[in-house]
Amino acid sequence: MGCVPTKHAGRSPHSLDTQEAVALAAETSCEKVDLPDFVNIATGTAFTVNEVEALHDLFRKISNSIIKDNLISKEEFHVALFRNKKKQNLFVDRVFDLFDQKRNGVIEFGEFVRSLSVFHPDAPEEQKVAFAFKLYDLRQTGFIEQNELKEMVLALLDESDLNITTDAVEMIVDRTFDQADTKGDGRIDQEEWTAFAKDNPYVLRNMTLPHLKLSLGIFFSFLGDHGHHYGIPKLCGSLRNQ
Repeated sequence: MGCVPTKHAGRSPHSLDTQEAVALAAETSCEKVDLPDFVNIATGTAFTVNEVEALHDLFRKISNSIIKDNLISKEEFHVALFRNKKKQNLFVDRVFDLFDQKRNGVIEFGEFVRSLSVFHPDAPEEQKVAFAFKLYDLRQTGFIEQNELKEMVLALLDESDLNITTDAVEMIVDRTFDQADTKGDGRIDQEEWTAFAKDNPYVLRNMTLPHLKLSLGIFFSFLGDHGHHYGIPKLCGSLRNQ
């Protein structure tokens, strides 16, 4: 039996929105449309299925902004955050590396949703603490060294276009270590970091997450008015105001 003709015939599945792609899959018997399993991807995250569907629209826009391959490269990640592919920043590089869970140099849709879920207002605090620890553990040794914390603080300041004196940065780093390094061995392990974050909630609010929340605001602007259909502006506002 031949293909069932549709109004979408001749168009690439990747050029269709979600509703059109589903219609194409239902109407034709000769062309397979490869769609994500939104229900499965949403499982274990703080997102609803509708939010994951909206995130797929966002993901497609970012992942096809430079190379149309439905994978987010580091360059596309930088463009999404800064609108400038030439700008380099250690903070953004670290976030990209943590989103790239398969460590293959690109971010797939499932990785994108699962990683982004950490920053949802309803995500467990222990997930946020663990992600922040990995963010600062630049050498992936299982410890945050004093120089690693300093490098990340400088990167965060650069990403925020804030000018703070070297003495002020040193004071931030020294004060953090004085409080967090309870074992006195010159490094912070995950147990110490968890206790420090519990006693100092501002660590997650002021040192790490607000910067990413602002970046997420830029991410969600890629959706434009279409995001209102899925309540994305409400989610974004919640992330900013957490």
